[in-house]
Amino acid sequence: MLQELRIINPVTEEQEAVVPVTTPAEVDTAVRRAAAAQEKWAALPPGDRARVLRRFAVVVEENTESLARLELAEAGHPLGNARWEANNVVDLLHYAAGGVERLTGTQIPVAGGLNITVQEPLGVVAVIAPWNFPMPIAAWGTAPALAAGNAVLLKPAETTPLTALRLAEYGLAAGLPEGLFQVLPGEGAVTGNALVEHPGVAKVVFTGSTATGRHIAARCAAQTKRLTLELGGKSPNIVFADADIERAAAATPGSFLDNTGQDCCARSRILVQRSVYDRFMELLEPAVKAYVAGDPADPATQMGPLISAAQRERVRSYVPEDAPAAIRGEVPEGKGFWYPATVLEGRPDDRTAVEEIFGPVAVAIPFEDEADAVRLANATDYGLSGSIWTRDVGRALRVSGAVAAGNLSVNSHSSVRYWTPFGGYKQSGLGRELGPGALAAFTETKNIFISTEES
Repeated sequence: MLQELRIINPVTEEQEAVVPVTTPAEVDTAVRRAAAAQEKWAALPPGDRARVLRRFAVVVEENTESLARLELAEAGHPLGNARWEANNVVDLLHYAAGGVERLTGTQIPVAGGLNITVQEPLGVVAVIAPWNFPMPIAAWGTAPALAAGNAVLLKPAETTPLTALRLAEYGLAAGLPEGLFQVLPGEGAVTGNALVEHPGVAKVVFTGSTATGRHIAARCAAQTKRLTLELGGKSPNIVFADADIERAAAATPGSFLDNTGQDCCARSRILVQRSVYDRFMELLEPAVKAYVAGDPADPATQMGPLISAAQRERVRSYVPEDAPAAIRGEVPEGKGFWYPATVLEGRPDDRTAVEEIFGPVAVAIPFEDEADAVRLANATDYGLSGSIWTRDVGRALRVSGAVAAGNLSVNSHSSVRYWTPFGGYKQSGLGRELGPGALAAFTETKNIFISTEES
């Protein structure tokens, strides 16, 4: 077992920090501390919990620039993206705080009495966050879980624990009770596994690979433990001949190059109706080549490096040097885990069209008609997101209904808003995060019947 995590800057390839790992024994101690803190937190009046969460949001807002710079150092995200991520945490905390006093039950008509339901917190929740969006995704689970009256143990990814540790400091400064929100850095196979298997953890929220998600699901099933999974994706970007082709082509680079393609929602399969395929590809090439890869600290930069040398090698394995690329962008020379924006022309059964690459690589495939587009869009084990480009409202509605994905956009590439539900079909996960139901996902529903009949 590792004794410490070495945090490497993806731009400089230099060490940024060394972070001690959390042992299984320390996980056990953390769970016990969290359980004690949670009892007191849940007993607070809802308004008091909401006020602490709002203070937490204010402290984070006061330090968004510091958090963004830290994200740049540990993840290599462009500064503009990192600032957005820090501010997204602020928004999530405010949104969750607004739900504390609205987490209400129901009154159900029954004969002979009064029937009510109440929503009670689960207890201790484990949030296992990924490295691709360390701050926002950590907050997706943490903010609503705290708002619903739970304690949270956050295990950040091995490569990106720094912003999580900083957020825990801000939570304490804002008035969260000691032990209520703890960050436990460490390896997934050790620290993460200890959290998943601990009987004192009532629910696990995991974002990451489908393979790891399956393993966690099996371990949770052994304890009938509640679980939310947000896993992989191989999302389609469907462009019909009647779409605004210029607009669709201009928007496509951002759909698979944002965060250097390290995004489970990346539209990495570009499906274009055959009659406009050649024209679309002509328009796409300059748009891809204009997408700026460079120093993440430069405000003009749109794409930074990959998270690690290992991830770069993984992406390279999908695109050999002699692979015929339809479009290939440019990246800086020298240090940094860079990989150029790449568009391949392929077939539906190609490895690049089937497997999640998690890098700045997309495959373009022509389709014949609406039925063919739907067939190709659904020819994947995943079902997380996707885009549909058409001027025909009826077609937009038909295709949206036929594509098996949890989050679809028409004439745009939007996938995630903190006030709308997010999650996937098929191998892309279980459950939903964010949106109006976010707090309820961290509660038990208790049904109470009170007889009104005379004895």
